[in-house]
Amino acid sequence: MINLGIKHDKALIPIVNKSIQMAILPNLNSMIAMGIISLPGMMTGQILSGVSPNTAIIYQISVMIAICASVNISSFLSLYLGYKSLINKRQQINFEL
Repeated sequence: MINLGIKHDKALIPIVNKSIQMAILPNLNSMIAMGIISLPGMMTGQILSGVSPNTAIIYQISVMIAICASVNISSFLSLYLGYKSLINKRQQINFEL
């Protein structure tokens, strides 16, 4: 595939953006359903053990934010470090690995 005059990093921006969106989507869906449709295990265990529901909710929100942040960081780093493998020596995008 030839870049047709566009630098390789600008040509790969739509692919990288779509990949990040697809990586974040499952976590966002689970965060939307949390507490309304399903009660996560840690929150349920804390409520059953006698901790106030507000404290259990705060802990569960912090865990979900940590999971979402780690997914975002790992997907960004893997895409940032991995997109260079798609470029050949002539600065062309090479999808045929």
